[in-house]
Amino acid sequence: GAPEGTKSFALIVDDPDAPDPAKPKMTWVHWVLYNIPLATTGLAEGASTSLPKGTMEAINDWKKPGYGGPSPPIGTHRYFFKLYALDMLLPDLGNLADKASVLKAMKGHVMGETELIGTYKKGGSQDS
Repeated sequence: GAPEGTKSFALIVDDPDAPDPAKPKMTWVHWVLYNIPLATTGLAEGASTSLPKGTMEAINDWKKPGYGGPSPPIGTHRYFFKLYALDMLLPDLGNLADKASVLKAMKGHVMGETELIGTYKKGGSQDS
């Protein structure tokens, strides 16, 4: 479960292998959520269109809110799903909030975190 005193969660999904895992140049942000309610135990497929009440979205690297699924141009990419337990609800960071602004607002309020890493390769089998 969440650490005692947790008030909300934040989720950041990104790909550090963009654009080419052999020569990564950037971390591509796929999704940023914050103020996920404490009672939330999961996000269903298509959750970006029906988020838990109170959940806020920041923009991804496509410069829009919502989940941008995996579509690597080359090779097998890693996708990091980082969930943070926070001791507060963050303020509304506005329509132009991004990963950096959410991380800045979270500073000093992270009570715990966990991470899941998945891989994806377009049009073929997965590497292990």
